[in-house]
Amino acid sequence: HPSSYFDLSLFLFLITGFGFSQSDNIVKIEGLAPDYIGENIEVYRVQDYLSMKEELIASTQVKPDSTFQLYFYNNLTQKVIIRSKKNKAFLYIEPKGKYDVYIPASDPYDAYRPTGGLVELSFFSLDSLDINYKLLSFERWINDFLGTYFYTKNIDGTKFAKELDRFKTNIEKAYINDTSDFFKTFVKFSVASLDDIQQIGARNRFEKHDFYIKYSPVSYENSAYMEYIKNYYKNFVSRLSLEVNNRVYLGVLNSSPTQIMRALGGEYTLINLRIREMMMVKMLTDVYYNGDFPQTNIITILDSVSNFAMFEGTKIISQNLKDRLLELVPGGKSPDFLLTKDGKVNSLYSYSKKYIYMHFFDPENITSLTEIQLLKSLHEKYGQDIQFVSIYLQKDSISSQVKEAMKDITWDLYEVDKNNTIYKDFQIYSSPGYVLIDQYGYIVASPALGPRPNGQGVSIEKSFFYIRKSIKESKK
Repeated sequence: HPSSYFDLSLFLFLITGFGFSQSDNIVKIEGLAPDYIGENIEVYRVQDYLSMKEELIASTQVKPDSTFQLYFYNNLTQKVIIRSKKNKAFLYIEPKGKYDVYIPASDPYDAYRPTGGLVELSFFSLDSLDINYKLLSFERWINDFLGTYFYTKNIDGTKFAKELDRFKTNIEKAYINDTSDFFKTFVKFSVASLDDIQQIGARNRFEKHDFYIKYSPVSYENSAYMEYIKNYYKNFVSRLSLEVNNRVYLGVLNSSPTQIMRALGGEYTLINLRIREMMMVKMLTDVYYNGDFPQTNIITILDSVSNFAMFEGTKIISQNLKDRLLELVPGGKSPDFLLTKDGKVNSLYSYSKKYIYMHFFDPENITSLTEIQLLKSLHEKYGQDIQFVSIYLQKDSISSQVKEAMKDITWDLYEVDKNNTIYKDFQIYSSPGYVLIDQYGYIVASPALGPRPNGQGVSIEKSFFYIRKSIKESKK
């Protein structure tokens, strides 16, 4: 039928057109990573720069010839994190960007970091119009300036102020015709941060607000902008007038984000509604642990804002900050896990009738091995009431000496591969690490104390003693 043919043709045209528009924003990252053969290369974006929560957007495995390729959709200019083998590197990506990079191994002379080392990518080719090229050139320019003049700040503050003004003028002239909003915002707020190190002739707080913040769009994805905003509004509650502070407090007692927003309207530097809403969320997060505001009300407000905020950016920030406050805190629900041994799968709920003491260790770490003997003694004493669970990351090979030491682990022992998320879910960044969970699946302590006494002479045995005492009393 002619009309049916026309409808089908139109449908195919729309689908094809949509496909082309999507492919226009495909980013390609490829390159060499000879020290990561067989390892996963993962790309993460920062969902928001207040919670710093990361989201996996692409992953691939490095081939035997050390090459890798990643393709993923991206419709904006943003900073991403590339992770592998506990190392990370940063890269700025643009829609339709193509990047040919070399990922080096971590420097063996760098200080050890339990969370992994920071490595610097090398580019095989980079167009002068690419955002990475412009940012690297700009940051090198800033470093050269600081290397030349920073020492004069305390010797001759007037000279430093003059040189800084001249430097800012040169930057403005150099980039006045640049067409990238992301880059111009990055430059503007990097320069704004330089103002914070100036003493003589520096702008006051309100002048900085009017010059840098007041007329600038809120750039949620721009790391330089968000870093400046975080520092500008740092410890903001202490700057509020007594009247505004009291009104904010009443708003929290009433669990009313609308009431708090109205109260904050009395603060001049929060005349921008987007910033006001964002800083309300950040402010509540900052005071969550200080005891002055009821925590339950703060969680209720964050939950409300994550659903009904005026701006989408605030919804994301509020949800992520709420998750940050609730994850792995005492009384919070424990993440679930799947642990497999000899074909049998155990989860959090497999151990739900007992307290669980989770022990994360590295067989090659001497501290981990020495603590196994202490754990053995605690298990013999408290094993009837507390379920011990030991976990380690899969190794290519384990020495006979280590295998012999591990024979003392008579409780549940699991070897997990690198794709298991349990280390990430429980935020275990160094070994040994411990987590204590109650019989209902709620966090008691994370990180928990270990079997070795801490600086105050207290070990996990104190907790075990009271747990056993509580269990005996409940049975009576």
